[in-house]
Amino acid sequence: MATVCEFLHMRWRSGFAAALVAAAVSLWAPAEVSADEGHGDDSLAELLPHERNTIEVFEKAAPSVVFVVNRGIQRDLFSRRTTEYMRGTGSGFVWDKAGHIVTNYHVIKGASSVSVIIDQEDYPARILGAEPKRDIAVLALEKRPRSAPFTPVKLGDDRNLRVGQQVLAIGSPFGLDRTLTTGVISALGRDIVGIGGVTIPDMIQTDASINPGNSGGPLLDSRGRLIGMNTMIYSKSGSSAGVGFAVPIQLVRRIVPQIIATGRAVTASLGASYFDDDVARRLGIRGVVIKRVGANTGAAAAGLRGTQQSRRGRIRLGDVIVAIDGEAVENYDQLYNALDRHQPGDEVAVDFVRERRKQRVRVRLDAL
Repeated sequence: MATVCEFLHMRWRSGFAAALVAAAVSLWAPAEVSADEGHGDDSLAELLPHERNTIEVFEKAAPSVVFVVNRGIQRDLFSRRTTEYMRGTGSGFVWDKAGHIVTNYHVIKGASSVSVIIDQEDYPARILGAEPKRDIAVLALEKRPRSAPFTPVKLGDDRNLRVGQQVLAIGSPFGLDRTLTTGVISALGRDIVGIGGVTIPDMIQTDASINPGNSGGPLLDSRGRLIGMNTMIYSKSGSSAGVGFAVPIQLVRRIVPQIIATGRAVTASLGASYFDDDVARRLGIRGVVIKRVGANTGAAAAGLRGTQQSRRGRIRLGDVIVAIDGEAVENYDQLYNALDRHQPGDEVAVDFVRERRKQRVRVRLDAL
């Protein structure tokens, strides 16, 4: 009897032997695995824990982020026809299940019309209200999306943030919808002058890339909670230089519900108007000069006096506010922020100078 090897050798050239060898090889050779087989959802297990967390946070938060388009109208000099054009773009996020969209005021400033793009669908929106001094605006869609219900962003808290903790920014830089950048909190408590001309207090500084179009988008912590709204950058080129700032969530939490309820932000006020700071500087005055005191206001009840002009044209300057609750006030920015820490109905101690004599009164604050 011939051995198996001899048998195979004799019949090597026959198709039967070739088939037999192929069968033997396939029997003992390890099975090939396709590149896509065995991965799917399990592919996350191959990533590092912080990578898995970043992916999960982005996938959960992305449906809450929208693309905001600011449009203007231009008129042709010859035909006199008007056409609409894109003035700028930005980002925003869904605030509640009613579909209110929160964004920066500067994103929609000067718009003849605003629209919100959700899942590549364009939805007309109206500006419900804004607080320029805090660079916050709220939009309401004219119609609800057909696809899925609104997914509100998960609100967080900025009071216990630490420098060095990870943050994620989602937005539409350069029109690239739902782009993710990551970084850390670089600093806290930054007081930065915003588009409204006054300082926005306690802004969050981050090195997560914030580029044109990111404005109005959410800044999230590592659990996907909203801790701030991306607002501005420091850059000589106009692009991210690793120094971005976000309006803290506590400020957004306070102002947005007011705008939704009344169409405006509720600001505490003495009930007076003031001269611009450059007027005081030219006169060598350190403080805020009252221009006019409104009737039936807290300032009027406390006896504060505005600027007056005699029949002969002589100007008598109004009272100069120099402190609120013992905190020095040298300009309107400081006055505004001192009052903004209070609610209408609160009483504050106002130090002022009248005819070179410093005095103090208590004033019940009004709603501006």
